[in-house]
Amino acid sequence: MSLQRFFRFLQERIGLDVESVGAPMVERALRQRCVVAQADDFDDYWLRLQQSGAEQQALIEAVIVPETWFFRYPESFTALVGLAHKRVAELAGARPLRILSLPCSTGEEPYSIAMALLDGGVSSEAFRVDGIDISPNSVARAQQAEYGRNSFRGSELAFRQRHFSAHGETHRLNERVRQQVSLQAGNVLDPALASREGLYDFVFCRNLLIYFDVPTQQRVFEVLKRLTHAQGVLFIGPAEGSLLARLGMRPLGIAQSFAYVRQEPLPTMTALPPPSARPLPIAARVRPLPPRASRPGVAVPSKAPASRESEAQLLAAIAQQANSGQSEQARASCERYLRQFAPRAQVYYWLGLLSDTAGDAAQAIIHYRKVLYLEPQHPEALAHLAALLASQGDAAGARRLQERAARAGREPER
Repeated sequence: MSLQRFFRFLQERIGLDVESVGAPMVERALRQRCVVAQADDFDDYWLRLQQSGAEQQALIEAVIVPETWFFRYPESFTALVGLAHKRVAELAGARPLRILSLPCSTGEEPYSIAMALLDGGVSSEAFRVDGIDISPNSVARAQQAEYGRNSFRGSELAFRQRHFSAHGETHRLNERVRQQVSLQAGNVLDPALASREGLYDFVFCRNLLIYFDVPTQQRVFEVLKRLTHAQGVLFIGPAEGSLLARLGMRPLGIAQSFAYVRQEPLPTMTALPPPSARPLPIAARVRPLPPRASRPGVAVPSKAPASRESEAQLLAAIAQQANSGQSEQARASCERYLRQFAPRAQVYYWLGLLSDTAGDAAQAIIHYRKVLYLEPQHPEALAHLAALLASQGDAAGARRLQERAARAGREPER
């Protein structure tokens, strides 16, 4: 049967634009659930899905794959510390800072926020962090606050010695950090969130908007705008800046922080330099991995991956086909790669180029944004996406991407 009914279900329940992650990835999650549910085929599974709220949640969990780590995009946390000190001074003890992490996934982001503020000299009485995620399983793991090697990436891991205790092959977060964070399951589109209007001084909502269609992006943005205090700051993912620019937000002007405020001038929220405290982690280049974040994401293959040699051969074939003008063959090879292996920035870059060359600007933009999700400083994707945005009249979005591309080009010199 057609998979469209499943795609509509995911769009209605969690706002997922299937095109943003690719139909094959969602189909892979559906096949996994068919096996687990012992369904004969997709028709049988559809009936089971309609009859079981638990299975509906299980399918959502299969599509939403946590992919996060502590201090991801570290410049955002450095910016937060400076802004938080300024905001604490403005509040003068009237209330604590309120910070939201949505989606919070398995807890790495809200706990990173708490660790950054504590290490930056903000007292525990001066702030509270709320974490919300659509996945109850992810929230339960966050509440356990016990993490394996994959949650600690890069070379700057001094925070682990300060805030965790080792337990075999895992590390358990200490109570001082945990008590700063409240966690709950919830949906960004839940009308109940309206009760929190203007509540948060800082909102972290990263790598979520890019998975929605335009109407849903608008709905989610309006929710985020209502949640954020009039003088608040919204932190987003590196591929989402041009979306917010069209929706009434402007960048705060702190390099690589991906921090946005409302279009009106907000002089009280200019950043202060962080206090001289323990240094925060330095940005580290990590290998591309499947998208995460308790947001609609990418299903993980249930079978063992193919050998490294076959992966390398397929990548070489894609490059050879694209460079020799065999566009259809190259596109088919890219799609075959994504069915067999974890998402890779360069594969999405090839797909972006192929769509770009074919005159399909909308698809090219989708692919380039996926590249920047996996590899935020990919210079070619930045340049091509900037050109496309400029051609569509988004001069501000294009300029920001061009500036990022220029910074990325200078990094080897540093």
